[in-house]
Amino acid sequence: MIFWNPDEVALTLGPLTFRWYAVCWCIGLALAYLLAQWLYKKQNIPQEKFEPLFFYVFVGTLLGARLGHCLFYEPGYFLSHPIEMFLPIRQDAAGGWHFTGYAGLASHGGTIGIIIALWLYVRRTGVNIMRVVDTMGLVVPVTACAIRIGNLMNSEIVGKFTGSDYGFVFLQNHEQLPRHPAQLYEAIAYFVFLWIGLWLFRRYPKRMGTGFFFGFCLTSIFTFRFFIEFLKDVQEQWELEMVSAIGLNQGQLLSIPFIIIGLYALLGGKWCKKLGETQKA
Repeated sequence: MIFWNPDEVALTLGPLTFRWYAVCWCIGLALAYLLAQWLYKKQNIPQEKFEPLFFYVFVGTLLGARLGHCLFYEPGYFLSHPIEMFLPIRQDAAGGWHFTGYAGLASHGGTIGIIIALWLYVRRTGVNIMRVVDTMGLVVPVTACAIRIGNLMNSEIVGKFTGSDYGFVFLQNHEQLPRHPAQLYEAIAYFVFLWIGLWLFRRYPKRMGTGFFFGFCLTSIFTFRFFIEFLKDVQEQWELEMVSAIGLNQGQLLSIPFIIIGLYALLGGKWCKKLGETQKA
């Protein structure tokens, strides 16, 4: 049993305070940036075509993840408070506004945001779409790993109670019983998927541009996400009725389309061959 009670603040520099969650996001994006740059060099893609990539992916990820949370998990509230979707503020009962940070980001929305951003990036730079999504398929797990570590430091997206002495006691949540550290499970899994993807790239480099690595990323991450949800608490109370009715929560339902798309790309679907530059080796 681990009593988990970390300080949410990672670093303080004068009046500036940096929370672990934001730090983990930045670390994840920085590592993804360096890895994507290395992969572009390996594929002999000009540096000037790489430079806009970070901007598109950053904006697409943040905007998609934010809108995903608002529309997938709290549509009733945010559709009646649209300004709060885009600005890190919250209106209180008295009508005043308070800075809250972006308290709510959804990985499914982030994935959709990345795909849209990459489509816009490809239209601007002319880099082959399948080569771009394969590159992102190799780098996304490192950012996903870092984000889940941030969730762990925030004591959020927790697992269910273990019913034993095994687990993490999240003291910040005013609890005394151990839960599954679901965030840690996911972080470890995504780290493993990262290294498997890189090993596959070293072994089968000619598959870059076929959709294979994009498919591996979606299939591995969202299949694991589907099953780990059985060990996690629901994020919104209304999901309890969904689980009672069909046995699945919102995160699992949203994962299914990504698993299907991932398998399609992994197995070399017709559109992947049509849009790609190379054939399966």
